[in-house]
Amino acid sequence: MERQHSSLHGSFRSKDSSSTTGSDPREKIKDCLRKFIAFMFTQVGVGALVVCYAILGAASFMHIEKDSPDEQLENVKEWRRSCAEELWNITVNNNIFNETAWEININKVLKVFQSNITGAVHTGYSGRSAEDIWSFPAALMYSLSVFTMIGYGNIVPKTVWGKIVTIAYACFGIPIYILYFCNMGKVLAQSFKWLYITAHECSRREDTMFEEGEIQMKRKITVPSTACLWVISFYILTGTIMFGAWEKWNYLDSTYFCVISLCKIGFGDFVPGANITDSAGGSHLKLVINFIYVLLGMGLVAMCYNLMCEDVRVKVRELREDLKNCLDDITLKITVCMNDTKYYHQKQTRHVK
Repeated sequence: MERQHSSLHGSFRSKDSSSTTGSDPREKIKDCLRKFIAFMFTQVGVGALVVCYAILGAASFMHIEKDSPDEQLENVKEWRRSCAEELWNITVNNNIFNETAWEININKVLKVFQSNITGAVHTGYSGRSAEDIWSFPAALMYSLSVFTMIGYGNIVPKTVWGKIVTIAYACFGIPIYILYFCNMGKVLAQSFKWLYITAHECSRREDTMFEEGEIQMKRKITVPSTACLWVISFYILTGTIMFGAWEKWNYLDSTYFCVISLCKIGFGDFVPGANITDSAGGSHLKLVINFIYVLLGMGLVAMCYNLMCEDVRVKVRELREDLKNCLDDITLKITVCMNDTKYYHQKQTRHVK
C-alpha cells in the first residue's frame, strides 16, 4: 500500500510539473521564438524578412532625412539672388554703350555662379527639397541600393544620424541579402529545373522508341547554360521595354540600366524617378515596381548562377571520364603495339638462329 501510495503521489507530481511547464508563459514564448526564427530562415521567411527590412529602412530614412533643413538648397537660392543683383548692377553701371565691358563683367559673374552650382551638384544637389527627395518609394529604393550593394548614389543622406543609420543598416542588411540570394537562388533553380525536366520528358516521350528487353540507362538531366542566358535575356528585355516607356529612355539606355543594376555596379547615371519633381503621374508605383524588378532580378541571377555551376560540374565530370577512357585506350594500344613488336622481334631472332 505504501508503495502504491508513493507511486500515485509521484505520478501526480509528474503530471503537475508537466502541466506547469506546459502552461508556463516563458516556455511558450521561447517556443514561439524558436519557431519564428526557424521560419525566418526558410525561403519564404527570408524573402519576407528582406521586404520587411527594406520597408523598415525606408520609414527610418524618410523620418530622419525628410524634415532636416537643406542648407545647400538655401545656398543655391542665395547664389541665384546675388547673381541676379550683380547682373543688374553691372547693366546699370555700364549702360548699353560699353558693350565690351558689360560682357566681360557678366562673364565673370556667370562663371562664379556656374562654379558654385557645379560644386553643389557634385555634392548631391538636384534642385529638389528634402520632402520631394525622400518620399517613401524613393527611400525604399535607397534601402534596396544599400543592402544589395548597388549604390546608385542619386540619393544620399545629408544628416549625421542618416549617415550613422546607413552604416548600421548596411552592416545588418548585407548578410540578410546574402542569405536571400542563396535561398532564393536554390528555390528558383529547383523550380526551373523541374519545369525544364518535365518539358524535356514530354518532348521526348513521343519521339523515343523502345525495343523489347532493352533497358535505357537514365542519364542525369541538367539545365543547359544557354537556357539560363535566355531567361536573363528575356528578363532584361522586359525591363528595357518597361523603363523605356516610363522614363522616355531609348532602348540602349534602358538595357544599360537593367544590366548595371542586376550586375550590382550601379553607376547612378540612370535611375528611375530621378527626374520626377512631384508624386503625380504614378511615380510612386513606378518606383515600387522598380524595387520588385531589381529584387526579383537578383533572385534570377542567383538561379542562373546555381544552374550554370551544376551544368559546368556535370560537363567537367563527363570530360574527366572521356579523358580517362581516351588515356585507357591509348595505353591499351601502346601495350598491344609493344607486345606485337616484341613478338615480331623474337620471331626474327629465332629465324636467324
